[in-house]
Amino acid sequence: MFAERLKTLRLQAKMTQKEISNRLEISQPTYQRYEKSEREPNQEMVQKIANLFNVSIDYLFGNTDEKNSKEVEDDL
Repeated sequence: MFAERLKTLRLQAKMTQKEISNRLEISQPTYQRYEKSEREPNQEMVQKIANLFNVSIDYLFGNTDEKNSKEVEDDL
């Protein structure tokens, strides 16, 4: 689920893998491996990705369909 959401968010942002990897300060091949489920990012990188796309970590991992915690709080 993480890889699918990551790719979808990137495409929605109309950004290339290279642009995203530059913002995350990682190599493009490393980022590509995240999108292909060939590599798992560490917790710090997961947080950077969530911040970059303005989504919650739970959304990235498919635990919720709400993109950010504010949406979840509004539903309570």
